[in-house]
Order: sequence, then structure tokens, then C-alpha cells
Amino acid sequence: MKEQILAVLDEIRPTLQADGGDIEFIDFHEGVVIVRMRGACGSCPMSMVTLKQGVEARMKARIPEVLRVEQI
Repeated sequence: MKEQILAVLDEIRPTLQADGGDIEFIDFHEGVVIVRMRGACGSCPMSMVTLKQGVEARMKARIPEVLRVEQI
């Protein structure tokens, strides 16, 4: 499972990095992917939109076991 999650994050990462941010995988437990938004994404007021509409949407589309994505 971790490898699948990391593969999806690697697809998303260049877009985040282009805006000065990044995303770090922390954990997967009971359908929940835990990530940390870093750099510009960590302090951006739109990071929740990016997280839910971008990261979570792609994760759920590619990995059926993922129920949601949360950040710490």
C-alpha cells in the first residue's frame, strides 16, 4: 500500500514543487493517508483545497482503499 501511495504522491509532487511547496507521506491507517504539506504549501491558506480537491481526489481515484487524506 505504501508504494502505491508514494507513487501517487510522486505524480503530484512536481506541481506542488513548482509553487514552492512539497508533500511528505507520514502514515496510512484504516483508509486514511496522513501527509505533511511542506514549504509554501505548509503555510498557504489554500492548502486544504489542494489537499482535498487535488491530492485526496487523485488518491481515491487510483487507490480504492483510501477513504480520505489528512494533514498534520
